[in-house]
Amino acid sequence: MLTIVAHIYAEPGHSEFVAAELQKLVPITRAEAGCRQYDLHRDNDNPDHFMFYENWDSRDLWQTHMAAPHLANYMAATEGKVARFDLFEMTLV
Repeated sequence: MLTIVAHIYAEPGHSEFVAAELQKLVPITRAEAGCRQYDLHRDNDNPDHFMFYENWDSRDLWQTHMAAPHLANYMAATEGKVARFDLFEMTLV
């Protein structure tokens, strides 16, 4: 199993738009093959900071997700509205 932790930081003034676009990803992604968990979080102290906590059956299935049209649509919609994106591929110890 592969765990993904992704931190997304919206540009100031764009956090509500980015939040709405991120929320669109949740039901679509949860229905994808190999997705065990796909949870979106928002920082209580910084409303521009979001975090996805994901668990996938395999890295290959996560890579399929990363190439999905809904991810491309998200990237196009939020272009210029995301300040930073940090992604961590992790394994349960």
